[in-house]
Amino acid sequence: MKYFICVAWLALSSATIPSCQGQSLLKPSSMPGQIVGGGCDGCEVMYVGMPKLINKVDTSAGWTEAGEKLVITGKVYHIDGTTPAPNVVIYYWQTDNNGYYSPNQTLDRRALRHGHIRGWVKTDAAGSYAIYTIKPAAYPNESIPAHIHTSIKEPGIANEYYIDEFVFDDDPLLTAAERKKAERRGGSGVLRLQEHSGIQAAEHDIILGLKIPNYPSTPGKLQESGLSIGEESPSFTPFHVWGPDKGSTACPVCKYGKNYGILYFVGNSPGWREIKKWLNFLELESRQSADKLKVYFVYGNEKNYSAASRKRELEALGKSLDIRYLAITFVPSLGDHESDVYLNNINPKINNTFIIYKNRIIIDTYTDIRPTGQNLKRLFTKIR
Repeated sequence: MKYFICVAWLALSSATIPSCQGQSLLKPSSMPGQIVGGGCDGCEVMYVGMPKLINKVDTSAGWTEAGEKLVITGKVYHIDGTTPAPNVVIYYWQTDNNGYYSPNQTLDRRALRHGHIRGWVKTDAAGSYAIYTIKPAAYPNESIPAHIHTSIKEPGIANEYYIDEFVFDDDPLLTAAERKKAERRGGSGVLRLQEHSGIQAAEHDIILGLKIPNYPSTPGKLQESGLSIGEESPSFTPFHVWGPDKGSTACPVCKYGKNYGILYFVGNSPGWREIKKWLNFLELESRQSADKLKVYFVYGNEKNYSAASRKRELEALGKSLDIRYLAITFVPSLGDHESDVYLNNINPKINNTFIIYKNRIIIDTYTDIRPTGQNLKRLFTKIR
């Protein structure tokens, strides 16, 4: 949880008050007790002007104003990252095309700090939502990336809480240092835009409870290996022994992250009979979906490691299975820092870990699954 003081300033020409980035300054009245989310400066404004009937789709006042049109669609899931969460209210507010939280004639004075480009959506039975707005501009003369603030009100939780602001992957102000500041509450807030008929579009799923302080515990299996659904799949550089990038250390998610990807990790407990079966399965799927899917086998057995012998071993494997589409790669260990594979948080004792991502965001994970037709279908639940 980050704490800081935000000094609001008044722009006389437009009567605007910028809102704080991070939304995390606690009020004195919020300090006692174990509030879900830990407290939130400004989130209570979501109730000012909130309509009685909230739909899963909202069109902000900005949609008809100057600026790049932006459509954000996605789903909200429970903490397992799989079960849709209905009836969740998402409140958003943002700057206009000039970087101000500008008012209009109808704006309630209590909401001046959020400006007139604000709105609400409520997820449907499938957890879906859509926001039609414009791409916000960054604050004038500031180095803070352009962003859309968001807060959440769940059924059954007494208070609202904030999640990571929506920011834009192509924003030059979104530096590596800025990315490291992200709390990843509700998952990564980074939006990756694609243009369709002059409109910028982004898909963004939200995982309720992810990295939210004091969130009610829920029964279920703890994640044994790998990052959580909703987090960003990190950059790392395995050595490619076989496949399209043979001989390189290309980063899988950096080079091909705009589409679907599967990272198949094996550590210190390789079962080669099952590995070969999985590779045959995944090679076939890669061949059939070459235009939208990339699959990587990442081997990180640190026992008796030798780069030269590992390379020979995996080359023989690729040749024997006639692998042409998926990538066979290795790292010295799954905790290796030179390749940055450690950022994936893979447990080397687990037989296998599968990470499925789209646009670099993890959308599904599996551990210790056997190579059966049923499990293959499970891997592709969110791809097909």
